[in-house]
Amino acid sequence: MIRWLYSLCLYLITPVIMGYLLKRARKQPEYRQHWRERWAIYDRSPRNGAQPLWLHAVSVGEMRAALPLVKALRERYPDHPLLLTCMTPTGRATATELYGDIAEIVYLPYDYPCAMRRFLRRYRPVLGLLLETELWPNLLTACRKHGVPLWLVNARLSEKSARGYARIRWLAGPAFARLSGVLAQADADAGRLRALGATNVHVTGNLKYDNQPEPDMVARGKRWHGLFGQRPVLLLASSRDGEEVLLGDALRRAGLPANALWIVVPRHPQRFDEAAQQLQANGWRVHRRSQWDEGALPADVQVLLGDSMGEMLAWHAAADVAIIGGSLLPFGSQSLIEACAVGTPVLLGPSTYNFAQAAAEALACGAAQQGDNADAVAALAIPLLSDPAGRERMGAAGMTFTSAHRGATARMLAHLGQAL
Repeated sequence: MIRWLYSLCLYLITPVIMGYLLKRARKQPEYRQHWRERWAIYDRSPRNGAQPLWLHAVSVGEMRAALPLVKALRERYPDHPLLLTCMTPTGRATATELYGDIAEIVYLPYDYPCAMRRFLRRYRPVLGLLLETELWPNLLTACRKHGVPLWLVNARLSEKSARGYARIRWLAGPAFARLSGVLAQADADAGRLRALGATNVHVTGNLKYDNQPEPDMVARGKRWHGLFGQRPVLLLASSRDGEEVLLGDALRRAGLPANALWIVVPRHPQRFDEAAQQLQANGWRVHRRSQWDEGALPADVQVLLGDSMGEMLAWHAAADVAIIGGSLLPFGSQSLIEACAVGTPVLLGPSTYNFAQAAAEALACGAAQQGDNADAVAALAIPLLSDPAGRERMGAAGMTFTSAHRGATARMLAHLGQAL
């Protein structure tokens, strides 16, 4: 009865969902593409072959995090085709870039019972893997009825999210219980997932540590750093709404050197124009990556806005110090692992609940430092920009830290191999 009421509400708000897609399409026209897939209505036949291994990653970060697991599945089970699903156009573009030649890529339909049945009847996956925290009650029920083992992998659940699920335990509890298994990033995640009803829970670590830095992308970042000359380079990576102006004001108060180059890379592409306009209105001289021919930057440029996709690793490699976006305001932080992996010192704001364990361990080993607010983070950044020895120590600690945590892919395959 509870799931029936949930489904009824979903059908009733269908016009709202369509309106949301059209609204998003104003800034990202890609939201108008593949519209029918959102309801599991397809214009072409699926790829022929055996039943696929199916992996769902909601957007860009999750799709990139899945890379070592996708490669390992491809190598170990070459007779099974790969099916990748996502929810956002940027996630789909990332999947096409990384896996377009080895996988079929479609949107996961919205959680209507009929749509989920059509999706499963069409593709008949032999195994389903949901990355991190993607749970849909009707999908879980349909997989159980169709005999599709469904695992939550690389699973993380912050205290904040766990409290949210606890408030709808009447819906979330049965959903967690229908999972075939859970492979959690850390003990704390596993405990919170068990408390919500998940069973067959194992701790296997974080896939992001297994993502070895791409040499070509690191080389690109190092080349950029050379083009910047002797300027100290500070990166705000994956910034969220409001953080650019907040940190900019703090850097001015802290005395950012006049010759410093501040790189700002917003988390979401629909915010590229907005972030550029806000920074310019706040008095910063901004140059955009899309306008840069990778030659010498004009001397008066203070901010280089990273309005491109798929170059975050290069931005980290180009920076002397990286401030992780989402941590300055209460967004829970974006991942610090990529910066540590290329030996870039990391600075964090107060909000790190999405990556609590990774942040705590990076702070403990000296790979990162943390400030209580934007002013405190800026006060850490300024002296670090002029301290090559300190940056080298932090960078080395970060590379040791990420290397020590690798191995999640192999541990996951050991559990998933039994399911297959």
